[in-house]
Amino acid sequence: MIIELNERTRDIFRLIIDSYLQTGEPVGSKTLAGMMDVGLSSATIRNVMANLESLGLLYSPHTSAGRMPTQVGLRLYVDGLMEVGSIPKHEREQIESECSAAGYSHKDIYDKASYILSGLSQCAGLVVAPKVDMALKTLQFVLLEPGRVLVVLVMRDGLVENRIMEVPRTMTESDLVQAANYLNSMIQNKTINEAQRDIINEIKARKNQLNSIVETLVEKGLAVTPTGSDIGHIVIRGQSHLLGDVRAIEDLEKARELMAMLEDQNIAVDLLNAAGEAEGVQVFIGSENKMFSSTEWSIVLSPYKVNNEIVGAIGVIGPTRINYGRIVPIVDYTSKVMQKLLDRLQ
Repeated sequence: MIIELNERTRDIFRLIIDSYLQTGEPVGSKTLAGMMDVGLSSATIRNVMANLESLGLLYSPHTSAGRMPTQVGLRLYVDGLMEVGSIPKHEREQIESECSAAGYSHKDIYDKASYILSGLSQCAGLVVAPKVDMALKTLQFVLLEPGRVLVVLVMRDGLVENRIMEVPRTMTESDLVQAANYLNSMIQNKTINEAQRDIINEIKARKNQLNSIVETLVEKGLAVTPTGSDIGHIVIRGQSHLLGDVRAIEDLEKARELMAMLEDQNIAVDLLNAAGEAEGVQVFIGSENKMFSSTEWSIVLSPYKVNNEIVGAIGVIGPTRINYGRIVPIVDYTSKVMQKLLDRLQ
């Protein structure tokens, strides 16, 4: 379709999109006439706008208003007319220093990456952390009250997970210490699956050395696996930016609905699948995004790899009028920086 548009039509179309992405408002022919270097009358511009509307690229939100891009129009712009900007040196250095400051913790790298993306894009930044069977470092039981125990799992990469577990009311502090000591002697640097397998075999071999209460605690305690270890999980920062473009009550409800969906960790699977559909950064505009019911949002998403295998995704979510030309290279660069750090940790 881009080829079918003549140069003048493409210039007017690009100006309409650029203005809309900046203001979120319809653009009129008089405004466009003042923006163009080549002198064109408002009547000529209106004719071009009418042709673009007949092609399904523009629409008028109400009578006598200017024009706004349709979803098809935004897609045409992103695919063929958008000028992808370069990232300023100070922003590249900011991305590198923020992510590198995370040190040797996977969790901190994910936090920093989503945080810096949110700040630079003024959207919600997200990282889909990989599906992994994490290596354990230590485990601790804390008696909260009779029948309830807090399980504290510390992963080798520094991730800490807390879980509440129901236990027999007769369980004592001594039982908890005995069970924790036994588990910690068995789990060092093993993954959850490895530790579970070895401990089950060990209990069978030396059953008489653990009383039944401690044995129950050992089996139940190790079954409390970290969040997201089965499906991957989402780290998201800057949700408040999703409310920045709200102009009506109905928009507020859509923003709240989106934030609630992002709290559902199962969405991580959909995001990861979407990112893995092609190499590099992908842009999903409005209803192209099958993960959310509302068509008001866009996602810019890039997969990232460890050892040349796609393990997660990184990107931003915002309204359909986000600055695609600026955000695409930021997502791409942050993905590459994070990928290098994760490879180094491996």
